[in-house]
Amino acid sequence: MTAGGPTISVVMPAFGAERLMPRVLAPLMAMQARGEVTEVIVVDDRSPDRTAEVARGMGARVLTTPQNGGPGLARNMAAQEAVGDILWFVDSDVIAHDDGAGKVRAAFADPEVAAVFGSYDSAPDGQHWFSRYKNLMHRFYHQTAQRDAHTFWAGCGAVRKDMFLKIGGFDVETYRVPSIEDIELGYRIRRAGGRITVDPTLLGKHLKVWTPKGAFHTDIFRRALPWSRLMIAREGVHNDLNTSHGEKAKAVLAGLLILSILALPFAPGIWPLTLALILLAILANGRFVRFMYAHGGAGFAAATLAWHQFYYVYSATAFAWCLFEYHVLGVKNRLHVP
Repeated sequence: MTAGGPTISVVMPAFGAERLMPRVLAPLMAMQARGEVTEVIVVDDRSPDRTAEVARGMGARVLTTPQNGGPGLARNMAAQEAVGDILWFVDSDVIAHDDGAGKVRAAFADPEVAAVFGSYDSAPDGQHWFSRYKNLMHRFYHQTAQRDAHTFWAGCGAVRKDMFLKIGGFDVETYRVPSIEDIELGYRIRRAGGRITVDPTLLGKHLKVWTPKGAFHTDIFRRALPWSRLMIAREGVHNDLNTSHGEKAKAVLAGLLILSILALPFAPGIWPLTLALILLAILANGRFVRFMYAHGGAGFAAATLAWHQFYYVYSATAFAWCLFEYHVLGVKNRLHVP
């Protein structure tokens, strides 16, 4: 640790990110030039394009994985080589804001803090309403989260290197594809006695463009199912982020609303109940609706609220399935994500 505080190694796993490198590396290389970070490490996960060459040409330190193994493997490899006291993980589709290094250093001024993560900013690249919804939804949950977290986010988050190495880094055997490997890491940091904080001012611009099909698959098979299995089998359900008590109540309400809508053609007389459930959903999600309205107006807020009810239902259904799988079918150790 230097006199000015902990040294920071930026770690960026990358696969097929040639076209993104100029945008995502520019602010990080500027931080290195100003002495705010010690090094910028790009770990090329056997990309089929010129990701490594572009990153090297911009001045980043480039490592290459022995085989394509996903972001967890790439981050673990970089951690072994990094010289900094702090590992600042930034995804290859995230543009870190210029003040990010200062935010990271400030968080670790508290010796009890083992990790910190931030949030997407309010101006994601994808401008289709659905893509904006997905990125802004992620921002909403991180901006409104409790400041002491039970999980971790590696899109723009940092961890003390000694803690990371002590607990063995990311679990790359269970999570061989991008999934909830960062959430699981956060649980182990907490069990090891480390404090994880959320800094809503530690920001990055997300360049990913979402489609409904892609979001549906990711939300269920890379998020809801593995996270539910992890909570049921090992961690328990914490009152935070997407699993808070309030979110569970909203999921129940969303399920009742969608069931009533599906029943309308067969029982049109229940329309007052459906209308009441719609009004309840608006009230229950008032903070979310106001957030989306502020970022896109009334039409955007209405569209996102409607899809969000569907999101609640399929996420809750995935959790219910995992409960059935665990307690009825007796499948106790299905944590692996192929």
